[in-house]
Amino acid sequence: MTDFHQTGIITALHRLGPVDLPRLERELLSYADDRPVALVLPSLFSETRGPALKGIVAELERVPYLRQLVVSLSGAADLDQFRTMRSLFSGVRCLDDSAPTVIWNDGPRLQGLLRKLRDEGLDPGPDGKGRATWLAYGYVLATHASRVVVTHDCDIVTYRRELLARLCYPTANPNMNYEFAKGYYSRVTDRLHGRVTRLFMMPLLRSMKSVLGPIPLLEYLESFRYPLAGECSMTTELARANRIPADWGLEVGVLAEVFRNCSLKRICQVHLVENYDHKHQRLSQDDATRGLHRMVVDIAAALIRNLASYGVEFEAGFLHTIFTAYVRTAQDAIASYSNDAKLNGLHFDRHAEEVAVETFSGALLAAGLGFVKDPRGAPQIPNWSRVASALPDFLDELSCAVEEDAREAS
Repeated sequence: MTDFHQTGIITALHRLGPVDLPRLERELLSYADDRPVALVLPSLFSETRGPALKGIVAELERVPYLRQLVVSLSGAADLDQFRTMRSLFSGVRCLDDSAPTVIWNDGPRLQGLLRKLRDEGLDPGPDGKGRATWLAYGYVLATHASRVVVTHDCDIVTYRRELLARLCYPTANPNMNYEFAKGYYSRVTDRLHGRVTRLFMMPLLRSMKSVLGPIPLLEYLESFRYPLAGECSMTTELARANRIPADWGLEVGVLAEVFRNCSLKRICQVHLVENYDHKHQRLSQDDATRGLHRMVVDIAAALIRNLASYGVEFEAGFLHTIFTAYVRTAQDAIASYSNDAKLNGLHFDRHAEEVAVETFSGALLAAGLGFVKDPRGAPQIPNWSRVASALPDFLDELSCAVEEDAREAS
């Protein structure tokens, strides 16, 4: 039976049968005058060498309704690498035959603007996906060309343009009136993937609810079927208001900001594709600075800080209670996933799942004790409203810097 049930406080827009992609793209094109769409792609230069990004570009060459495409490029050491990324996207055209924009985050002009922010006390955070996304949002806001901004990752191996159309549709369709849409999907090959969501995020939310009782933020987060998905769309007004982390807590931080700044009736989640595969991170069980281990530390820290902002008190004894509840809930989840895999004939390494839970539990405790030691933690990137207030010309300077880099590379 097709899943059409609404099981949480966030509306789920399901995938009910085959997707009529031509209809979706026709309608999105018809909305383009009133609700123009900008696609933001935070990307590393190293992704130009792999098959995923090239496949994404080939699909984007056939998308007819984008007003802007902004690639926020990190890890490009010199002008030649900047040119390589621009060349990769040269076959993509937006409305009015405009070319995609590539932001050279490591270039001297952008680095100068980042120093200006730090000198003003507006720390944009370290290099990473969060800052790259934030800079691209700033450029979209500076141009005043779009009303909806959409983001997805650049390492999606199974990318098809229907993912983009379904992600855009709830916020670009003026009759649906959503301000934010979060993507969700299955992640299955010959085994179950999505370890951080399956074995950390969802068990942690459930264990926190069992210890803390009903808290609106926890109810909200648990309503998302894939809260750590990197795919979302939002209005530019929301992009201007949100403060986001620069680290791996980005997705949790964005959801928490949307919770603060948006009515629940204006938030939805949308089933994008039947299955989804991208680059798989190593667990790095012995190194808390790398891989999934680092990711979970940042996610846990973001969640703890946001709960503390709503009055939840974290101290060492309480953290040990949360830790114990999480471990038991995650172990129960392993048993459920094992049975699911058996029924569907999938490979399931129970020992590896147990090792992941042990690693994640250590990361949770480290993040919690880090918060007790320094409740401020890593600062979030200031939202664009604050930047514009402190430095009224900054968005124009950002736009000019991006355009000057483009001219230099031509």
